[in-house]
Amino acid sequence: MIKWYLIREIKKQERPVLAIDIGGTKIAMAIISEQGEVIARQTLPTLASEGPPAVIERILSGIDRLLKAGNLRPSQLSAISLATAGVIDIRKNLVTTSPNLPGWHNVPLRGIIAEKYRIPTYLLNDADAAALGEHHFRAGRRPNTLILLTLGTGIGGGIIIDGRLYLGSTGSAAELGHMVIDVNGPVCACGRNGCLEALASGSAVAREAISRVRRGGLSALIKMVDGKIENITAETVHLAAKEGDELASEVINQAAYYLGIGVVNLINIFNPEMVVIGGSMADMGDLLLQPVRQMVAERAFPLYSQTVQIVPAQLGNDAGLFGAAIFALEQ
Repeated sequence: MIKWYLIREIKKQERPVLAIDIGGTKIAMAIISEQGEVIARQTLPTLASEGPPAVIERILSGIDRLLKAGNLRPSQLSAISLATAGVIDIRKNLVTTSPNLPGWHNVPLRGIIAEKYRIPTYLLNDADAAALGEHHFRAGRRPNTLILLTLGTGIGGGIIIDGRLYLGSTGSAAELGHMVIDVNGPVCACGRNGCLEALASGSAVAREAISRVRRGGLSALIKMVDGKIENITAETVHLAAKEGDELASEVINQAAYYLGIGVVNLINIFNPEMVVIGGSMADMGDLLLQPVRQMVAERAFPLYSQTVQIVPAQLGNDAGLFGAAIFALEQ
């Protein structure tokens, strides 16, 4: 089902960006002005299992509908900017692979969109876009150096250095979820052992809770899922922990421990002013963040730990959209 609504009428002198955030379950689109105001927006299902051609056709149709809703022609946009999960080769403008989009291997997404609409079109990783969005819209003085970790089904990341998004040599830097924390740890979705994503993501929390319950651990989680242990999710674990469930609290503490090690590594390498934790796991608040802050206080270089802020994200699910728009406006 498509969801969209018009926010306000566009001023004639504005040349907004049409920003698109492509996820495994939904595609969010918005027309965003140079002042950061949302003119029109819509959400539609990705239906990723249908494969790249079907998803791309859905994106093209969505763009057409959104332009019509905003009473705009493509030539009235300054750009179209696409943020998607996966490894982006910015030199060739390819989505080389994406864990959330089956069958996406070396897909020339930017070229397909640019060819149809004949306006500047940009492509970047969704977590990079989210980092840019959080940096730009953060209240008060923008931090010069910021690291974003998005914790959901997996773990993504973005790095801002000297006020600019760091993309690396191929445009695919900051796969922070795939730093190795424990070489003997569980197998990650990427095929390697002991990545941060395999130890501290929402999927990791759910997997660990299910494993403990199946080994005989007593927990309110069993009742919460009506005995269907396979239905335990990170959100379920969070709810149980808030109610004082010991097993659920231990699982979150374990994830926070590994996340804390990852954050310590990042702080010791980059000496950032701010580490932002986003994604659905950020809803755990201090249940997750306080152990991370304690780990940083104990293990990071004292000068770094005393000056860094570790905070939850502010923009929620809109971070990627706003970041994609900013990326285009800064080109």
